[in-house]
Amino acid sequence: MSAVWRVARAAVARRRLQTIIIGFVVLLSTTTLVVAMALMDAASSPFDRIFSQQHGAHVTATYDAATTTAAQLRQTTTRPGVTASAGPFDQAVVVVPPRQSNNPALPGALTVVGRSGPDSAVDHVNLWAGRWATGPGEIVVNLRPYPGGHLMKKDQKVPGTKGESFTVVGFAYSVSQTAGAWVTPEQAKALHPTASQMLYRFDDADDSAAIDSDIASVTAGLPQQALVGTQSYLGIKQAAAAGPGTYVPFLLVFGILGVAVAVLIVANVISGAVVSGLRHIGILKSLGFTPWQVVAVYLLMMSLPAVIGCVLGIVGGQFAAEPLLDIAFQGSGMDNTGVGVSLWVDIVALLGMPLLVLLAALVPALKAKRLSASQAISAGSAPKPGRALTIQRRLAGTRLPRSVSLGLGLPFARPGRTALTLAAIVLGVMTTTFASGLTDSITQYGKAVLREGAYQVEVSSVDPREGTPTKLTGPEIEKLLRNRPGTQQVTVDAMAPVTLAGQRLVAFGDFYQGDSSTLGYEGELVEGHWLSAPGEVVLSSGYLHKLGLSVGDHVTLDVAGKRVPVTVAGTVMGVLQDALYSDLRTIEPLPEADLSLFRFHYLVKLAEGSDAAAYMNDVQAADPGLVATGPSDSFAYPSIVSSLSSALTVVLGIVAALGVFNTVVLNARERRRDLGMLKSIGMTPRQVVVMMVTSMAALGLIGGVIGIPLGILAHRVIAPITANAAQIDFPDRLLAVWHVPGIALLCLAGIVIAVLGAFLPARATARVTIAEALRNE
Repeated sequence: MSAVWRVARAAVARRRLQTIIIGFVVLLSTTTLVVAMALMDAASSPFDRIFSQQHGAHVTATYDAATTTAAQLRQTTTRPGVTASAGPFDQAVVVVPPRQSNNPALPGALTVVGRSGPDSAVDHVNLWAGRWATGPGEIVVNLRPYPGGHLMKKDQKVPGTKGESFTVVGFAYSVSQTAGAWVTPEQAKALHPTASQMLYRFDDADDSAAIDSDIASVTAGLPQQALVGTQSYLGIKQAAAAGPGTYVPFLLVFGILGVAVAVLIVANVISGAVVSGLRHIGILKSLGFTPWQVVAVYLLMMSLPAVIGCVLGIVGGQFAAEPLLDIAFQGSGMDNTGVGVSLWVDIVALLGMPLLVLLAALVPALKAKRLSASQAISAGSAPKPGRALTIQRRLAGTRLPRSVSLGLGLPFARPGRTALTLAAIVLGVMTTTFASGLTDSITQYGKAVLREGAYQVEVSSVDPREGTPTKLTGPEIEKLLRNRPGTQQVTVDAMAPVTLAGQRLVAFGDFYQGDSSTLGYEGELVEGHWLSAPGEVVLSSGYLHKLGLSVGDHVTLDVAGKRVPVTVAGTVMGVLQDALYSDLRTIEPLPEADLSLFRFHYLVKLAEGSDAAAYMNDVQAADPGLVATGPSDSFAYPSIVSSLSSALTVVLGIVAALGVFNTVVLNARERRRDLGMLKSIGMTPRQVVVMMVTSMAALGLIGGVIGIPLGILAHRVIAPITANAAQIDFPDRLLAVWHVPGIALLCLAGIVIAVLGAFLPARATARVTIAEALRNE
């Protein structure tokens, strides 16, 4: 065994280029493999992962504090099927004024629960910023982590309509959504709570029937009206699917492609390295090494750089995967606790990649084992002529330059190696095509929902906490804006929570006064038409599906205590999952007592050439009680998809180009003497480069022709699945992103991958002198 080890170690040291290539290929392939498996693992069950880590509540039960006691509620925890519980916690409702509740982080009615800390037997709350409430007047808001900022600031004041006032001291996230905010138990009692909260986990909670049975079990023996309401984790899980679940389909595609490319490249590199060393195998046999010792030498020679590359690749994969996962799942509540590279990913990579190297080396090594010393030596000098020589002769008869014709014939010398290289290029082109189409579709989606150019200025009343609000009435504000220089059009947007009669789902309602057709919603339309008359509503696709409605249905709208019959005129994609749009005349006249539920915005479209900044300053100078801002231009989803697609495409493209690099190196090594002879009869270094690059560019062109249709097919399949996961209807026009110029450019992707991978080794080969090329190994 010592002889095997010495020969293998000496071969590793002597064949430095081959050793570096194997180690580098395994490093990059392992990095790709770790990133791919980490993405697939994180995308497989994102909600289940964080739900398990936070020991989430299967059921959050709210009991009437007037009809139940704490002792009675504790007895419910001993019912059959209960595996864990927490509570009772005092629960109160703090009504936040409309202007403050316009902050998306704070609903109008904020459910506040008294807890002494974030940890409990059920629902371990993720305190991701600040600290927990410890004294009176302190509050911790339930808000998802979001890299790059969040919707509220620490130390912000949260007022209540009954004179309460709280200071935000921390932000926490509960995957079970057990509360809107938390205070100390003493503070909760001071709010005169009317309800008590219990959190349960059950041994059987897989479906709604099991949940209903569990609830019936824990409430047995309690007063008839004791249970006020329950919240099942199943509903939260379904809603969460529209968050990180949006990224699951295309993350899985990139993950599968990454694994496939890594496997192909490693198999190509290792098997090629063994084949190129057949002459060395023959020499070892002539020196007395047994066939199995020869196999052991080559397996060991391949394993040494592979193991080093694998370990470094795992480290690199950890660093590469973390930011990609942060990008993919930002805002989902899993940024700090639910997403990361699992230990099993590293273990699989550490065991799987060296095993793959051994298997890739074993097949050609066993083949070489059966050869005699003389056969191995002669086989290692060059590929067998046969078909490759015949094809090269036919190409030589064409009018192509000799360097080009020779290059086009090279791939036929090693069809197996060529097939693996071509497959890697195809996957690279497929990835580029898929990523390009997905990014274009999502970019168009982002432009549609942002409705660019619909208006330039948004005006509303100053927040009372930040100054004195305007004393003007709504019509007076509208008149003031219309009289401002530069105003082309003013559309009133009255926002209020709405429901449809018989439904409990609350939606964001936008009621427009003026020509709402200029706001650009037609670009979002999936079905039906935009508002054309009072009595019509347009729903977001997510809200439409949740309600089980269709375009043309007649329903009753319930807003501010007023019920009016309406017709569903159309559906739009929408940024908000639950949104409803209508004409303000649909709900007029509005009772004065209910106007406090509305928040009025004035959307101003400026005349061409007007300065939006100067206009906003003019409005606020005319009435300091008004605040004028520009429209929101931040929409995370397109940028996240674009960032992920670009990063993953670059990674896979580099690995695919590395496969081409390896193929050119091996071809140059095998045809070393042929190249020396060609140079001796007058072939210039530039012609050598052209020949080697042409051999791979041809594969790149073929890879483009094959890979582009596969990428387009993947886009047509995955993009709608991604949209459905986000509970958004995707109109077909957003999938029609393929045009002749773009496809022509994508055809170059395979050639670019091939040329980039081939150029450096081809240039190095061209610099080899004739004497070096003709020298024996």
